[in-house]
Amino acid sequence: QVQLVESGGGLVQAGGSLRLSCAASGTSFSDKAMGWYRQAPGNQREYVASISRGSVPNAKDSVKGRFTISRDNTKNTVYLQMNSLKPEDTAVYYCNTIPPSIPWGQGTQVTVSS
Repeated sequence: QVQLVESGGGLVQAGGSLRLSCAASGTSFSDKAMGWYRQAPGNQREYVASISRGSVPNAKDSVKGRFTISRDNTKNTVYLQMNSLKPEDTAVYYCNTIPPSIPWGQGTQVTVSS
């Protein structure tokens, strides 16, 4: 059974940092582009950042320079380092392939207080 498990969220003050992890099981994702998505209350789920099979990163403009995506194929894990967090980053964060092809995990809550 293919499964994605996100972790590392929490409550942090504006300007703080968090590192999210996404562990995949049931299959190898080393040959797939992977991404982080987020969903804030009342909003649709949106793309945040992605990393290609060759580890080339990309991100949406509002997080560029603050968020860094990386992957460790030996651990079948994708990371999202989030620095200089802002209240508008508050959301549940999910990982999935690019485009999404795996059942969504439960996500990890990130709350940034002002």
